[in-house]
Amino acid sequence: MRLSRRTLDRLPEGVTKPDYDPALVTIGLVHLGIGAFHRAHQAVFTEAILAGDPSWGISGVSLRSPDTRDALQPQDGLYTLKIQDGEAEQLQIVGSVVALLCAPEDPEAVLARMADPATRIVSLTITEKGYCHNPATGTLDEAHPDIVHDLENPQWPRSAIGFIVEALARRARAGNAPFTLLSCDNLPSNGHVLKRVVTRFAELRDPALAGLARSVASPSTMVDRIVPATTDSDRDAIAAALGLEDAWPIMTEPFQQWVIEDDFPLGRPAWEKAGAVFVDDVAVFETMKLRLLNGSHSTLAYLGYLAGAETVADAMSLPGMEALIEALMREEASPTLPPLQGFDLAAYRADLLRRFRNPRLRHRTWQIAMDGSQKLPQRLV
Repeated sequence: MRLSRRTLDRLPEGVTKPDYDPALVTIGLVHLGIGAFHRAHQAVFTEAILAGDPSWGISGVSLRSPDTRDALQPQDGLYTLKIQDGEAEQLQIVGSVVALLCAPEDPEAVLARMADPATRIVSLTITEKGYCHNPATGTLDEAHPDIVHDLENPQWPRSAIGFIVEALARRARAGNAPFTLLSCDNLPSNGHVLKRVVTRFAELRDPALAGLARSVASPSTMVDRIVPATTDSDRDAIAAALGLEDAWPIMTEPFQQWVIEDDFPLGRPAWEKAGAVFVDDVAVFETMKLRLLNGSHSTLAYLGYLAGAETVADAMSLPGMEALIEALMREEASPTLPPLQGFDLAAYRADLLRRFRNPRLRHRTWQIAMDGSQKLPQRLV
């Protein structure tokens, strides 16, 4: 039997269930790139506020593969979050993703959802390469095949950028205010990069759209939670614990962090109730995380993989590796950081080492090492 709204009452004691009626949740947020990280991070922050404000349900959009839609749609969007460290584990059923769409199959449905006036935020976790930009300059890659296609076929976009600009144009024609763009990817000044490429694309498509794109709010964010890829053994373990099948559970760690610039003209969820921090400028937090956590992660991934270590925890146990990572953070990365007044940098570094050692979190080195040419410039170079 499958996890779904109909089977929630069959869950064993100790499993955290939604504290609201999922049937009452309406969509206020469209998320492009409905992958594991989003479902372990932003969707969990949103889950925590739905009992008080059910108007912020998420419509998740897959931009490439239908796999997530196919896995979660029969489950009414529900999935299991397994939070684990070396000492304990906790299971939570997350219900904030209330609709799922696959863009290549039905781009019109995605555009209609984004253009709907009820949609107030469009957020993204599409990885660095999904921005179709030049990482060295932060500008739109105008020769990118998806960008070329979307400029020629605005009604049938392939890229996140193409979807955003077409949806904004439709909202403007209908007299509806633009949504807020919320990048949640590991890019320096991610909100600024997103707005820059969106504005340039709009300008290339129709100069009259450029002014509209410049008016869009696009706050930068810093996100942090380690989320390994789900394996078949993870699915088997979750099924045994729940007594129900879950096609796509998520494994993660107890730690989560979200720092967001507070610029949401159409309103936003009260994510601060779940621990998010709203600031005027996220840049210093973002730089710290990219150079300390992500830079160390990439170092562990490449050296660990070459040494035969399957996971980050395995890599940390290699002779000399923890000392190398500690020195990398303390001696090489930390001196390059801007001032962090009131922030205990030594404690943060120690916490990162503890997280990397977590044996229950099987974060595979090859997974982290993918797309290194996109990741390394802001993490290490």
